[in-house]
Amino acid sequence: MTAQINKKIPETAQIPVSDYVIFGGTGDLALRKILPALLWRFYDGQVSSDFRLFIVSRKPPSKDEFAETLRPYCEPALAEFNEAETVWQGFLSILTIQAVDLKGGAGMADLAGLILERATADRPLIFYMAISPELFGGCCDLLHQHGLVVPQARLVVEKPLGSDLASAKSINDILLKVFEERQIYRIDHYLGKETVQNLMALRFANVIFENQWSNRQIESIQITVAEDLDVDSRAAYYDKYGALRDMVQNHLLQLLCLVAMEPPARFTADEVRDEKLRVLRALRPAEAGDVQRGQYEGYLDALGSASNTETYVALKCYIDNWRWSGVPFYMRTGKRLKMRASEIVITFRKQPHAIFPASQQEPNRLIIRLQPQEGLRLQLISKAPGPGGMRLFPSELNLAFGDTFEERLPEAYERLLMDVARGNQTLFMRLDEVLAAWSYIDPIIAASQDMPPALYPAGSMGPEDSLMGTDVKGWVDPKEEI
Repeated sequence: MTAQINKKIPETAQIPVSDYVIFGGTGDLALRKILPALLWRFYDGQVSSDFRLFIVSRKPPSKDEFAETLRPYCEPALAEFNEAETVWQGFLSILTIQAVDLKGGAGMADLAGLILERATADRPLIFYMAISPELFGGCCDLLHQHGLVVPQARLVVEKPLGSDLASAKSINDILLKVFEERQIYRIDHYLGKETVQNLMALRFANVIFENQWSNRQIESIQITVAEDLDVDSRAAYYDKYGALRDMVQNHLLQLLCLVAMEPPARFTADEVRDEKLRVLRALRPAEAGDVQRGQYEGYLDALGSASNTETYVALKCYIDNWRWSGVPFYMRTGKRLKMRASEIVITFRKQPHAIFPASQQEPNRLIIRLQPQEGLRLQLISKAPGPGGMRLFPSELNLAFGDTFEERLPEAYERLLMDVARGNQTLFMRLDEVLAAWSYIDPIIAASQDMPPALYPAGSMGPEDSLMGTDVKGWVDPKEEI
């Protein structure tokens, strides 16, 4: 289906005219995610020709050279556009390429002059740090020295924010010397996914689910984020972090918080984040038998050296509060698994008294598919049609977003970048959340860092002795229709 140009934006989706300043604007993150997302928002009308996008790099190419480099990353979007070339040229017209040396400061005065000539109190000024954390301090100092830390300024930072609690505190102390907490947006793209936000709507806008959402009715919850790709050229970088730091500390714990949090009194950024923080603080410290680490066969070949870094983690955890006491939460993530898919599987308890043969009954499950083919599936037990007595079979109620909604679902970065412009921090991590997550993960890392991870074949679902086994009830092949 071809997207529609000049589509009318609902009033609730409109954002103020803004300036985006992307440090590291010629790097991989900007090319693959940030700029294609802004191109889509330009096409749909949220980003207008009055916006300015500053592409900042130490030694940037010319604008024509940069456009040639960027174009292949934007081709999937352009293929969906009416009047694609007109849109492309219009998007390029709001780009400004600027050279800045964040270590020496050369070029920052010129950038500041360009920004401040059109700065107004009602025009958000967004600094996106698509750069290494080692450059955060110098960048923040330069912004402060050149008068760019104004009340309407906002700072976007990417994970990983540190490799443990101490380094996370250190990095955030650097940011907070210049910016206020209200101005800092710590991005986790998983929280921008349509299905993740639908999880909150599912729970808090539907009494049928919220009344069942506790240890009285739920037997277990499984959260799986599986990747079929290997680390490839990122092996040296990935080896510094591993699955616990790279995925569990942020993505998976954030998903766990959204599943387990109490209903906030109001749907505001701080009240939502207050409830997520309570979940993190209620996590029971993990024991040795609650953690399974793995490494896919071939990882060491890609790395070129010996390493105990895990590419797979399965973790069983408990939340010690009244709602969830006794319910195991299983989290699993890994590289080079047999499929790329992310799911949350809620398994409900069986009925207290069975009147049908046990062999015919499976527990009800709610499956929330985050990617690919986003949607919801509710697994039920039904009677098989026709004569022959009460023969039961598993059936499903499906809500496949791709089939239900005619419009294209925006990518996560599109939503998050627009939320920064409108000043909505609901989907961004507050500092106390970041520190609470590291406080939970640090002891797990310390207890396992000297233990070699179990090897698993590339293309499998992880080690055979995994806490979650080699299969997950509710898991479906991503090639199948949801």
